[in-house]
Amino acid sequence: MTTVRIAIVGTGMIAAVHLRSARNSGANVIGVLGSSPERSTAVASQWSVPNGYADLDALLVDRPDVVHICTPNNTHASYAEAVITAGIHVIIEKPVATTVDAAARLVDVAQSAGVIATVPYVYRYHPLVREIRARRIAGELGDIALVHGSYLQDWLLSPRASTWRVDPAAGGASRAFADIGTHWCDLTEFVSGETFTSVSASTTITYPERPAGSMVSFGGQSTGDLAPVHTEDIAVATFRTARGITANTVISQVSAGRKNRLWLEVDGTRKSAVFDQENPESIWLGTEHGTLKLHRGEADPAPDQARLNRTPPGHAQGWTDAFDAFVADTYATIDGARPDGLPTLADGMRSTRIVEAVLDSAASGQWSNV
Repeated sequence: MTTVRIAIVGTGMIAAVHLRSARNSGANVIGVLGSSPERSTAVASQWSVPNGYADLDALLVDRPDVVHICTPNNTHASYAEAVITAGIHVIIEKPVATTVDAAARLVDVAQSAGVIATVPYVYRYHPLVREIRARRIAGELGDIALVHGSYLQDWLLSPRASTWRVDPAAGGASRAFADIGTHWCDLTEFVSGETFTSVSASTTITYPERPAGSMVSFGGQSTGDLAPVHTEDIAVATFRTARGITANTVISQVSAGRKNRLWLEVDGTRKSAVFDQENPESIWLGTEHGTLKLHRGEADPAPDQARLNRTPPGHAQGWTDAFDAFVADTYATIDGARPDGLPTLADGMRSTRIVEAVLDSAASGQWSNV
């Protein structure tokens, strides 16, 4: 594989994750674009990359092979369209757009340009996620009867905690569901093989006001003046699938003690399987006659698990390893490979459709089609 030249748009926490995974995947990071020329220069120095771009045009002149877009949600679509139109491959943080129309336009533009466009639904890249999926495909679970789970965090538990994501102008009309509920939905459809067709949902706002202005993230406290909150802290959604089964999830960013607890259970007519993202080194398998805890690398791993096992059994892998594997698969696809399970812009557009249906259902009190 040739060395991939990449640039990153964004300088926050998730941009730093992209930087690390790009380097771990052998990329040459040629520059970064921040919120101002000064910010770009400062972060370029901090990250030891050669260029801090003054604007997007300057970045595009350098013709990187891939641009990673890691900015607030309301800018994803515009940055991505400019990069794609320039004929450059792109990794777009989710949500790829804050509206279905904008996401659909991106898909059309990417298809016309013939570029690779992927979205980091990286929970697909936990090796034991692939183990459950492989066993489901092989028929070991039987017919899927029920899918359920949750994605719980507590970083907005304090009424003084805030972030740009709270503001719908920056984050979009949905917060908790667009931010983490979409991860649960993407993982669930990927692992279970079920396709959500309609949803009945309810959302709640725990604190009607949060600090505005100077905002912080992940447990920090803001001293800014209070402003009304219009995006949800909690969402509960029940889905119907194309096969007529039920899937249910609880999404929360205000559940004390839950740092990043994505839980997925797939119940089949022969066997059930559970993945817990906070404990990704093992899965729970249940039958009518007993249960088993299977650790990564044990027994006879499915080929898809084996491919993603980066360390020997007993040496823990986690989210950052999953992120590395996603980025590596994106670069390999640009080089002509066709790795299974790579989440693309089409998956990102589907997520915007699910978010829209959840919000429509919550507002109307009725079932909404996805």
